[in-house]
Amino acid sequence: MKGKAMAKVTAEITAKDVASLIVKGAGTVASLTEGYLAKAIKEKGESSKVGFPDTAFYLPLANALLGAEVKTLADAKKVFETAKSFLPKIVDESKWDKFLKDALNAGVATILSAEILQALRYLYGEEPQADCPGFFSDTLLRALGIQLVDGRISGIAVVLGKAPDAKTAVEIIRDLQKRNILTLVGDSVGGVSIIEQLKEGGLHMGLESYVVPFGRDTASVVYVLNFAIRAALTFGGIKAGNTAACVDYVRNRVPAFVLLLGGVDEIKAAAGGGALAAGVPIITDLDLPEIKVPGVCAHEECLVVEKDYKKIVQKAIESRGIKVKVSQIPVPVPFSAAFEGERVRRADMFVQFGGKYSTAFEYLRMRKMDEIENGRVTVVGPEIDAMQEGGSYPLGIVVDVAGRKMSADFEPILERQIHKFLNYAMGVFHMGQRDMNWIRISKDAVKSGFKIRHFGDILVAKLHDEYGAIVDKVQVAIYTNEADVSRLLPEAKKVFEARDNRIAGMTDESVDTFYSCTLCQSFAPDHVCVVSPERLGLCGAYSWLDAKAAHEITPTGGNQPIKKGRAIDADKGIWEGVNAFVSEKSHQHTTRMAAYSIMDSPMTSCGCFECIVAIVPEANGVMVVNREYTGETPAGMKFTTLASSVGGGAQTPGFLGVGRLYVVSKKFISAEGGLKRVVWMPKELKDALSDRLKARCSEIGMPDLFDKIADETVATDAATLFAHLEKVGHPALSMPPMM
Repeated sequence: MKGKAMAKVTAEITAKDVASLIVKGAGTVASLTEGYLAKAIKEKGESSKVGFPDTAFYLPLANALLGAEVKTLADAKKVFETAKSFLPKIVDESKWDKFLKDALNAGVATILSAEILQALRYLYGEEPQADCPGFFSDTLLRALGIQLVDGRISGIAVVLGKAPDAKTAVEIIRDLQKRNILTLVGDSVGGVSIIEQLKEGGLHMGLESYVVPFGRDTASVVYVLNFAIRAALTFGGIKAGNTAACVDYVRNRVPAFVLLLGGVDEIKAAAGGGALAAGVPIITDLDLPEIKVPGVCAHEECLVVEKDYKKIVQKAIESRGIKVKVSQIPVPVPFSAAFEGERVRRADMFVQFGGKYSTAFEYLRMRKMDEIENGRVTVVGPEIDAMQEGGSYPLGIVVDVAGRKMSADFEPILERQIHKFLNYAMGVFHMGQRDMNWIRISKDAVKSGFKIRHFGDILVAKLHDEYGAIVDKVQVAIYTNEADVSRLLPEAKKVFEARDNRIAGMTDESVDTFYSCTLCQSFAPDHVCVVSPERLGLCGAYSWLDAKAAHEITPTGGNQPIKKGRAIDADKGIWEGVNAFVSEKSHQHTTRMAAYSIMDSPMTSCGCFECIVAIVPEANGVMVVNREYTGETPAGMKFTTLASSVGGGAQTPGFLGVGRLYVVSKKFISAEGGLKRVVWMPKELKDALSDRLKARCSEIGMPDLFDKIADETVATDAATLFAHLEKVGHPALSMPPMM
């Protein structure tokens, strides 16, 4: 959708001029949508299906703001008629309040119309564009939701238009990456898009680097807005059609802002009006009037001007009220969570360690205070400048920590941070842990001066920074010769085995205290996750030991101890203390929780779950579906549809959000019979859990149960599944009724 000619922007332009441009642009977008919709109905018929892929929310903006379920072109036509009703007949310049309302209503009309327009483009195969993902799926929403909750992503920037040149474009995006801002780039000015500028500047784009292109025309910005509005439905548990609550959620809980660069036309202005109507402020480099209106965005700032490109990111963050913690790490490359998913491919690699190419390990151990020289980093063996480009070398990373509050139980938790911290360095790729790690350093990083010793500098700085409550001293020794690595590896392996045995032996009965995780309450205010030794957090990221360590580190944080108290029903996992805690922290939304039941007062879910467990009544059992699976299930609903019923802090008997490893826990829905109830799961999940599942099946005396559990290659509907279960003699069919 190309806009009209660029408006002449001068210092004399007023707020009313901006609003007039919004209203005119809204009319243009509506006209374009009306024509395309009429064409589609004529060619394909009103009953033709229309929508976006991999979502349970139809056209999400229409669903959230109007409560509409758009499935066909006839449904789209009804929504469009509603969108047109928001268009002001004329702009009333006599009164600012009315004038502002007209502009915001025009913005709503714009985004509803543009959403239909993009859905029509999907219908005609015009979307997504070759190098843009297009519509952001519900699965991606949940994955990013976890990172927003745990702080890896501190905000969302939507960058529209173009910078003055490629160098400036890259500098702006690097500044956002440095601050852990997820950056969505698109749109164009005069035929030039920031997407091309970033390509020209050599900046890698992709979700793993927190820079994602969404499209080259203005209409595609609705992908970003309907991504934001789904957070209200998914994590906030807000019902579709509750317009005020949805907008309020985005305004106050989704830390997003728009950077408008290079130029504005009436269509851009109209889309900007839609962003403001959704509570998202705009920061621009243009000569526009600054607009401050209480109640529209989270802070007064609605339209903010900053012409200095070195300051524009900081101005945007301040205007949106985003709290960003930038770590100053003594390394010669950019360092940020934005680089955590960056890959270093062989062609770009200078050197690598571990994997299948050499012997390598990483090992963190607790020491006495007088055994450590704080901050000391030593490299025993060749440094990187003595290594051959393209070579594979041995590597042993030994991290010694000491602290008055340090405990051996915390060793594996801190050790797992090595993976995250090293990946934060641009040009460093890290995979795996323990003696299964694999590290690559890029040629560009080496050119910038990165050395092996910088691994140690990173670990010293970050362990102090994030774990200062329990870590007083850190020293790191890095070994790069085969003799030392082979000599130290047996000691590390012995400790790894002992840790596994210690954690594996813990049971819910062996402790009197569980831990909460309320990190996701920034998105799902009424959800409380209860983490026990035998039930990890539903996001899969927090075990009982992790939560215990997090509480030691931040006593007032989201991981709080929960005294179990008197057992009300030990079989179902109901305790007085847990009920009291959950009731208080869920704002009395949930007053009773059964830790081991899916049918009686199950734990609530936020939306970050790795898997959903759902009852299959016809089979007298349950299915487990992971978020990566996009196909049909025997419950008649895909993952995205199931998730819309389970998330948002709702307590839904028969449905449960879980971390995937909980499936192999002894406490997995044990009140209903546990693993014997599992009748179906996707093949990918079954394969991933294969060894653990087979071990659990043998442990319960049913070694053949693994093969009796169906997957999508066997059945995707209840009738076919039931026939399979009868054929193989699945135990669920002879168990007591679940309902």
